Amino acid sequence: MKVRTRFAPSPTGYLHIGGVRTALFNWLFARHHGGQFILRIDDTDHERNVATALQPILDGFRWLGIDWDEGPDVGGPHAPYFQSQRSDRYEQAVTELLERGVAYRDYATAEETNVERELAQQSKKRFIYSRRWMAETETEAAAFERDGRRAVVRLKMPREGRCEFDDVVRGHVQFEWELEQDHVIRRADGSYLYHLASTVDDHDFEVTHVIRAVEHLSNTPRQIFIAQGLNYELPRYAHLPYVAEPGSSNKLSKRKLTKYLKDDEFGRIYNHAADIMTTLGVSIDPESFNPVLVDFYQRVGYRPEALVNYLLLLGWSLDDRTEHFSRDEMVKRFTLERVNQSPASFDPQKMMAFEERWMQALSLDEKVAVTAPFLTQLGLLSPVLSSDENARLRAVVVAAGDRLKVAADIVNYLEFFADDTTFPYDPKAFSKRLRSEGSAERLLAFRHTLESLEPFDAETIEAGMHDFVAANDIKISAIIHTVRIAVTGKAVGFGLFEGMAVLGRNACLVRIDRALALVTNKDTP
Repeated sequence: MKVRTRFAPSPTGYLHIGGVRTALFNWLFARHHGGQFILRIDDTDHERNVATALQPILDGFRWLGIDWDEGPDVGGPHAPYFQSQRSDRYEQAVTELLERGVAYRDYATAEETNVERELAQQSKKRFIYSRRWMAETETEAAAFERDGRRAVVRLKMPREGRCEFDDVVRGHVQFEWELEQDHVIRRADGSYLYHLASTVDDHDFEVTHVIRAVEHLSNTPRQIFIAQGLNYELPRYAHLPYVAEPGSSNKLSKRKLTKYLKDDEFGRIYNHAADIMTTLGVSIDPESFNPVLVDFYQRVGYRPEALVNYLLLLGWSLDDRTEHFSRDEMVKRFTLERVNQSPASFDPQKMMAFEERWMQALSLDEKVAVTAPFLTQLGLLSPVLSSDENARLRAVVVAAGDRLKVAADIVNYLEFFADDTTFPYDPKAFSKRLRSEGSAERLLAFRHTLESLEPFDAETIEAGMHDFVAANDIKISAIIHTVRIAVTGKAVGFGLFEGMAVLGRNACLVRIDRALALVTNKDTP
């Protein structure tokens, strides 16, 4: 048996962390068994579907390296892969279910159904639909239609017995049939609902394993009922634990961002990314700029390998020691038997630890490749780097070291790519360090030292400053902070001497001259 799994997102918004974890487990299971992974678009809910939402979903999967063997942009022998394009097939299934007596046309109005439900509540009884407006023959249907009624199609669920199946993760599961309602599978307007469409598609696409979040466990009996009513062979079911919010067992939700931001670690990764967006001049869309969504991480330059590695461990573990996996190791090691049943809490701090590890594992060339686009976006580098631009960026990346936690952190060092005569100063720091008594005079004197240093590298600049300090009988703090503000505009950053070497002698002298002119003219920086 060729293993075939699927993930079926609805184009109602951006990729949710929890959904991607489910897709990843499906992908890994298929790849582990040498099988196929299908991407299907469940777009039966026309009111909620967002036409522009599909592309970010596809882009997100590609960014994460989760490819699909059949589906949108790929095709395959079972096309189309959009439920909105498969209505003819669903109508065939509805007809078969009606003919076999496991579904019926129901002509009740919403108001009539609600009355029955309210009466049950008032009597403190469980609501069981009476099927009073059920039409099992054409004659009965015609009579209802003469009254102007329109029919939905409902499943004629059993009223006794049990639905039992073995879940790969949950073990033996059973549901009482009497607790199931007569679920609608076709609306009065002719559109089809999830349970029918999903069951038919899983059969038609030859899906062998339905691997999905545990919140779908309660859907399984009605889908089994549909499959059995159509004489389909059942797939194996595996229901994964849901991804929980930080420090809680409640399901992670994009709608609870305000609540999550009260968590220090969650707030830290959000604010870090928000600061980057501000520097890039990009407005924040609350619908997509959310650590619960994959797009959030892609936009600020997280490593996809880090996110995938972290998601692997949300509900799965190899042992108590191993956490870091290459893509090949994930495929080799993944089994459903190692999936946990308990919810897996999203831990922002741990996810950032994975990001830092994967970022630092990049080669220098790779770091240059992932950071350059953010500077290009600001117009500070060419789309294709010149040799000088490449050399400058490489030097900054090396000097920044592990301060580059995500690729977009390069925007914290714009001073090394800005024009020498226009880059901004921190006004507060400038006033403190350059307008204090004697600061400008010492800076001018040190400028003369810089003119003669050979070679102009970090080691020589540092030695030159120590010689200057000794010759003038001052503390190094009396000059080093002044120089930093003059050449970088900032009070903090990586090593000053490394930064000056990156800028080069001429740039440092031009920047010092500019700072001195501002002091002399009493201009506001």
